[in-house]
Amino acid sequence: MSDCPYCRNATDQVIWSDGVTRVMYIDDSPFVGWCRVIWYAHELELTDLDETERTRLMRTVYAVETGLRKLLSPAKINLASMGTAMPHVHWHIVPRFADDTHFPDPVWSAAKRPVSGRTVPADFVTAMQAHLVTLLA
Repeated sequence: MSDCPYCRNATDQVIWSDGVTRVMYIDDSPFVGWCRVIWYAHELELTDLDETERTRLMRTVYAVETGLRKLLSPAKINLASMGTAMPHVHWHIVPRFADDTHFPDPVWSAAKRPVSGRTVPADFVTAMQAHLVTLLA
């Protein structure tokens, strides 16, 4: 599928990959630290994966969540698998902060306040990569 945005990956930064799953950092989001875990193969639903594949995918999701909690200390983490347009099973892992534009409402709702100006630490990508390598090696 040459028109698949997740295969082309023109905008998001790959911070970890094992050739089966990849972790993308959405660095242009107003939600600081937003990451996406994507299954490389074109599979539409979680139940299209066998049990071993689902376990592998979710292990990556858990590793991203623990890294975000360790590195950013958010008030909450949102996990979402809601894609309807992408032909890839994927999960959004979104750190939430009391001063983010939508907190405590979902990131897909209307904004309640302006962007806070919060940013990730300068070494965020490097630290997240090291965390993922340690947990997923």
